[in-house]
Amino acid sequence: MLATFTRRALHGQNCKLASSFMARCYAAQPAVQEQAGLENPAAVLYSANDLRYEHHHIPTDIPPGHVRVQMRAVGICGSDVHFYKKGRIADFVVEQPMVIGHESAGDVVGMGEGVSRLQMGARVALEPGIPCWGSKVARKGRYNLCPDVKFFATPPVHGSLARYVDHPEDFCFELPGELSYEEGAMIEPLSNGIHACRRAGVEPGKTVAILGAGPMGLNALVAAQAFGATKIVITDVREDNLPLAERLGAKFPLLTPPSMKIEEAADLITKLLPPDGPDCVIDCAGYQSTILTGMQALARGGTFVLVGMGSEACNCFPSMTLVSKEADVKGCFRYTNTYPMAIEMLQEGKIDVKPMITHRFGFTGRDEVIAGFECAANAARTKSIKVMFNLPAEA
Repeated sequence: MLATFTRRALHGQNCKLASSFMARCYAAQPAVQEQAGLENPAAVLYSANDLRYEHHHIPTDIPPGHVRVQMRAVGICGSDVHFYKKGRIADFVVEQPMVIGHESAGDVVGMGEGVSRLQMGARVALEPGIPCWGSKVARKGRYNLCPDVKFFATPPVHGSLARYVDHPEDFCFELPGELSYEEGAMIEPLSNGIHACRRAGVEPGKTVAILGAGPMGLNALVAAQAFGATKIVITDVREDNLPLAERLGAKFPLLTPPSMKIEEAADLITKLLPPDGPDCVIDCAGYQSTILTGMQALARGGTFVLVGMGSEACNCFPSMTLVSKEADVKGCFRYTNTYPMAIEMLQEGKIDVKPMITHRFGFTGRDEVIAGFECAANAARTKSIKVMFNLPAEA
């Protein structure tokens, strides 16, 4: 798939043509589509705490190179909850109605001109980030870093919690028969874990510490096991998710409450992964305390990967520790070229994401939509990890 993407970017389209095509397909649109077409109920976010279930229409015409997918499963991500409660994430602000959701799978029910790989009725998982293919970094294959990437439910781009979504064929991945729609939707968060493990260089024989046992940390956990890590410590400030982490295979689930000193937490991690601490640290929390803990625990010559983006700034990066340990420090943003690997790992039974789905809701009206989002937003009370909407097959 990467070869196909790169070949098209280098030989089939220049930057201007690629940008023009993406502008037509993904330019900011009002959430209300009043053209004649199929009825298309959707969860539409207007502003913080103003989420609505609305009946709109999707145009009859399908863009070239796109397939029309009838959604069957859509998961709620932490970013969806943040937009729902705050109306923004950093510089991305909900300024006009936006369909929410980006973890999704469904059935191909229509095809635009030029579609050649997928067939009608194919069951697919949708990769939500579409690059312009004109940027230098995208042409190198790291399309997650494209400055003009259009990502589901990142303002002003609409998401996928709707009955129908038109999406480029190249970013729809067919699901084998043994995988459910819910597992298809879980490929998106799993991709974050796979990419983090790639960035960290996880391989057979290496030891890993994962900081944060939320959905991102749990997906990094199952990915690290599939990559062959021998021993894995996973930490969290709350006990809630640690039993599931142990069920998913973590040898050492470790409670590190906010009252615990950084030195104490780092020492506990190091002792669990002798003789020198973890070869790889994957920080899925992104707070100053976890960054300092991870760097202090990290083995000499190890790799520290920052995935999480905590709400506080890190005002003190441990430069002396970085230098003295000759540590490799890497950022990790979303993912790239992960969906085929994720599907293969799920199909072969190397990874089981089903235990992470703790709550399920239908998609028939506003009450269910709000209930699902409130469940996810109040995870400490509801004990939710992954909340999933199941959409009916019939139109």
